[in-house]
Amino acid sequence: MSQNLIEKITQNFTTNKNEKVYSGDYVQVQPHYIMTHDNTGAIIPKFKNMGFTKIAQKDQVVCALDHNIQDKSIGNKQKYQNIEKFCDLHNIDFYRAGTGIGHQIMCEEGYAWPNTFVVASDSHTNMYGGLGCLGTPVVRTDAAVIWGTGHTWWQIPPVAKVEFIGKLLPGVTGKDVIIALCGYFNQDEVLNYAIEFCGEGISELAIHDRMTIANMTTEWGALVGLFPIDSNTISWLCKRADFLQKKLNGKLHSRISPERINELLKKPLTSDSKAIYHKYLQIDLSTITPHVSGPNSVKVMTSVADLEKRNIQINKAYLVSCVNSRVEDLAQAAHLLQKQKIHSDVKFYVSAASEEVQQESIRCGDWQVFLDAGAYILPPGCGPCIGLGEGILEENEVAISATNRNFKGRMGAKSANVYLSSPAVVAASAVAGKIVSPQKIKARPVIQAFSETITTTNIVENREFIDRFPKKYQGKSVLCLQNNINTDGIYPGKYTYIDHFSPQQQAEVAMENYDVRFTKIARRGDILICGFNFGTGSSREQAATALKYFGIQMLIAGSFSQTFKRNAINNGFLVVEAPQLVRDLQEKHTETTIRLETNVEIDFAKSSIVVNNKKYLLEYLPKIIQELIVDDGIQNWICR
Repeated sequence: MSQNLIEKITQNFTTNKNEKVYSGDYVQVQPHYIMTHDNTGAIIPKFKNMGFTKIAQKDQVVCALDHNIQDKSIGNKQKYQNIEKFCDLHNIDFYRAGTGIGHQIMCEEGYAWPNTFVVASDSHTNMYGGLGCLGTPVVRTDAAVIWGTGHTWWQIPPVAKVEFIGKLLPGVTGKDVIIALCGYFNQDEVLNYAIEFCGEGISELAIHDRMTIANMTTEWGALVGLFPIDSNTISWLCKRADFLQKKLNGKLHSRISPERINELLKKPLTSDSKAIYHKYLQIDLSTITPHVSGPNSVKVMTSVADLEKRNIQINKAYLVSCVNSRVEDLAQAAHLLQKQKIHSDVKFYVSAASEEVQQESIRCGDWQVFLDAGAYILPPGCGPCIGLGEGILEENEVAISATNRNFKGRMGAKSANVYLSSPAVVAASAVAGKIVSPQKIKARPVIQAFSETITTTNIVENREFIDRFPKKYQGKSVLCLQNNINTDGIYPGKYTYIDHFSPQQQAEVAMENYDVRFTKIARRGDILICGFNFGTGSSREQAATALKYFGIQMLIAGSFSQTFKRNAINNGFLVVEAPQLVRDLQEKHTETTIRLETNVEIDFAKSSIVVNNKKYLLEYLPKIIQELIVDDGIQNWICR
C-alpha cells in the first residue's frame, strides 16, 4: 500500500523500521532529537521519579533556555543553574538564556534536519516543517520518557494535502498566507491533522516564509506542517553550511555539512503517487493580500485595507517570538521605519529570534533603525508573547503583534485586545499609532477550494478491554460549551513556569481565564463536558493536570486539541469525544459555565454515553490508552 511523506518519515524513526505504518497507527517512535526549554526544570523530577539515572541517548537531547529569560529573580537564576548542572552532568547539548529561542536554534544548528522526525516539549515544534523536517510537539512527561528510554508512543495523524498555486504579490508574506489559511479554513478542517504542503506556489516561498507558515499551522490546529525539500531548501542549507564553516574557522559543522546535504540529494524522499490523503485544500497565493487576525482569535481575519478604515488606535506593537523575528522579518520592518519615529502613544518592542540573528541585523544596519526609531529592545528569546517579562499588556490596551497567538489574557490583561499581522504591518502601525497598511494593495477575494477525500472513523470490530479498565463511569456534569477554549483559558500562562506550583494550587486556578466562577460551580467527581477543539494552543501540561487535580472525573468534548489530549492521557486523565452530544447541548445552553444535576452514564463496552435518556455513540479506546489510564499515566506505565 502506498505511503505519503508523513508516513514514510515516521516509519524511518519507529522502533521497527521494516513494518509499514499508516495514519491511525499507534507506533513507538525514536525521535532524531528532543528539545526542551525552561520546562526542563519540571521534566527533571519526572525523569528521576520514573527511576531513570541516565539519559538513554545523550546525542538525542537538546536544551535551550528561552522562555522566562527576563526574570532575574534568585529563584529563576537558581532554576537555570540547576538545569545547566543537569545538562553538564548528562552531557546534553545546552544553550544558555539569551542564545535564542529554542526552535530557531534547532534550525540554525542543524538539529531540525530534512526528512527526520524531531520533537520538542513546545507546541510550535511544527516550525521545523519549513525545512522539510517532521517536527511535532510532545509533552513534558513524554520528554522525561524519551530521555530515559529514547522513545515514546505516537498516533500517526490523518494527513491533509494543502496545495499552493499562483505567486505571491510583492509585499505579501508568509505571515499573510498563514493568516489567510487560518481565517478562511476556520471550521477545524485540519484539527489534529498532519499537513503536507505541495504545489507550484511553493517554489516562490523563501525558507523564512515557510518557517512562519509551518510555525502557525499549530494555531490552525495541525500537529505537523511539512514542506517538501526543493532547491530553496538545499540552497538555504548550503549557505548555512558555508556560514558555519567560516564561523568555525574552516572546520565543518557536525550537523550542517556538504556531506549531509549531498545525502539528501542522493536519497530523495517523496510521497508515493497513489498515497492516501484524508483531505485536500487549495489556495491561490496570487489572491492573498495583507491581512490581520483578531482581535483575540486567529480564526477571525480582516484585510488590512478594510481594518485601516476602522481607525483602531494601538498602545503597543510587537516584533518578537519564534514565528517572525528572523533576519528577513527584522529587515522588512526596518525598511518601513527608515528615518521615522515610533508614535508617541505607542511602545514598540523588538526581540531577535536568536543572538546570531541580532548580530546579523546589527551588521546590515537594521538594528540601528529600531534604536533610532525609539523601539524597546528585548533580549533574544521569548517574553511578552507568553505574558512574561517586560512589555506585557495592561488593562484595556490594544496591540498589533507579529507573534503567533492572540488568545485573550495570553500577553497580559484579559481586557486587552491583540491583533496579529506581518512585521511590515506592525512597523507601519507603530509609526501611525493605529493599524494601517504598509502599502496600498486593494483587498480581493481569496480563491480557494476544499474537498474531503476520505472520512475516517474509529471503527473497531474486535473491541478488547484489559481486565483492570473500568468499562462504566457515571457522574453529574458541568458544562463549558464554548468552542476553542485554549490552554491559556484553562491554565493561565503566568503560572506555567512556576515549577513548585502544587497540585492544590493548580486546581485553584483551573479555568481561571475562561470563567473565574468555574471552581465555585464545579465539584470533585464531576464530568466536565466542553465544546469543540478544547485545549487548543500551547503544550502546557498543567492545562490537563489542573482539571485532574481539581477532581474532574472525566472530560468529554466535541473534539480536543491532540496535544491537550496527549497531556491528559499521559497523566492518566480520561478524555473522550462525543460530537453529537456536544452539539445538542450547545443548542440548549449558552452560559459560560453551568452545572447539571442529571447523571451522565458512560459504557465503553456498549460504546455509548447516555444523557437525559438519550444515547450517543462513543469511540473505542485502544488498549494502549486503557493501560495509560488504569496505570494513572505514562510514568507508572513504563515502570511496571
